[in-house]
Amino acid sequence: MELWLLLILLSLGFFTYFTIQRSVANITRTPVWLLWLVLMTPVLIWSAWMLVYGKNTPPPLALTVGPFVLCPLLYWLLIQWGRPVPKPPMNQEVDNQPQMSLTQQMLPPNSETPTLRPITKQEETELRNCFPWGVYYLQNVEYRPQAVLCRGKLRTNPESAYQTVRENIEAEFGDRFFVIFQESFNGKPFFALVPNPQSQPKVGQEKETEPVTRPLFALGLVLITLLTTTVIGAEIAGVTAEQSQADPTVLLRGLPYAVALMAILSIHELGHYIAARFYKVRATLPYFIPVPFFLGTLGAFIQMRSPVPHRKALFDIGIAGPLAGFLVTVPLLIWGLAHSAVVPVSDASGLLNFQSLNPRFSLLLTVLSKWALGSQLTAKMAIHLHPVAVAGYIGLVVTAFNLMPVGQLDGGHIVHAMFGQRTGIAIGQVVRLLVLVRAMLEPDLLVWAIILLLLPVADEPALNDVSELDNWRDVAGLLALVILASIVLPPGTITELLNM
Repeated sequence: MELWLLLILLSLGFFTYFTIQRSVANITRTPVWLLWLVLMTPVLIWSAWMLVYGKNTPPPLALTVGPFVLCPLLYWLLIQWGRPVPKPPMNQEVDNQPQMSLTQQMLPPNSETPTLRPITKQEETELRNCFPWGVYYLQNVEYRPQAVLCRGKLRTNPESAYQTVRENIEAEFGDRFFVIFQESFNGKPFFALVPNPQSQPKVGQEKETEPVTRPLFALGLVLITLLTTTVIGAEIAGVTAEQSQADPTVLLRGLPYAVALMAILSIHELGHYIAARFYKVRATLPYFIPVPFFLGTLGAFIQMRSPVPHRKALFDIGIAGPLAGFLVTVPLLIWGLAHSAVVPVSDASGLLNFQSLNPRFSLLLTVLSKWALGSQLTAKMAIHLHPVAVAGYIGLVVTAFNLMPVGQLDGGHIVHAMFGQRTGIAIGQVVRLLVLVRAMLEPDLLVWAIILLLLPVADEPALNDVSELDNWRDVAGLLALVILASIVLPPGTITELLNM
């Protein structure tokens, strides 16, 4: 129990630090380690209580609820205290748009925020001429330290308006600005011009383009992850430490798990990468995160180094990964389940026990298990997973987690693109609470619920964040949410029909 808890803490701590580094490090001066410590405090307190008093002794109510309430509040306050908040001019009202730095959202990680060079009176006149009155009737220009906000009334469809205004501004100012089209909280579309960091050469230097793809680095991570997942796969296959020391070749028994898992993760990230390249979004190659424990890897990721042009691109890039990974996961999972063994259900059976997995927490997993194992899987039986089935099961969990409609997860991109940024934020808040309620009924999901609570609920906007999707993308988005529901929701009365 202590080793399992330590592995969970290490994985959760690494993931939390990585998430903070990617999501909020560029919008606040508060040290990342301090934000990380605040977010990890509830988990550390509860883990310490469990180690001292055991899992059967619940902590007092104050210790259970207090950190859960106070630490997120302190986390938010620390971000706000470290955030440089510009004061609006005395003759202007504070707008009700999302309070986020538009410039910082467009920057790659660890980049310095470029400052906005003041616009002269002549340039302001040229800027106003970029807004034809029949397309977007410009009424007010507001100056901020890192953006110029152009407010008015939309006179045509959003896509045509953005295309026209962006082309006019590029013709007048070149690549000096990113042109962003967003909706404020009151639903009125506005344009924002933020400095393009790629167009601002350093003093005494010519403009340089940061290399995005690092193939040797990516290949090195692949090879290291193949090694760590092979070692973990051998353990899953039943190879003991003594056997591997006596004959290292027995570690090859871990290759089926390693190859299957890495194929699922690779194709998931390649789906994102290919979609990003299709829309000419600068993106890194997929990078694996190898670890010598737990599953052998903490997954893979890509980073986008330029803004997403519009909501259609945001949708396509978001859905391409989980859809591609799901299409590979299902056949591998079915094959692995067909080669798995059934064992009697016991108190140790659960979501995290690969030797005695109870599939009845998931509708889709229940149906696939019954399909693969047939009459062997009855109401009193669990599954001893084949290593390939373990990889497929992990792929199913990864797909479900990424499809969660929260913040910058793939599902967050999908609902943002479908319903808009404000509605996407509301959906994310509701889903986080629902997962927390589900975790109270299924304690093995508690880590998942905590991670979702740590994630920022707001997704970054596309450059044109006003134009809506077409019908077929809406259908595809709803299908993705149906896949998510089939994975995370229990089968209910279907188990009786399947004799499970």
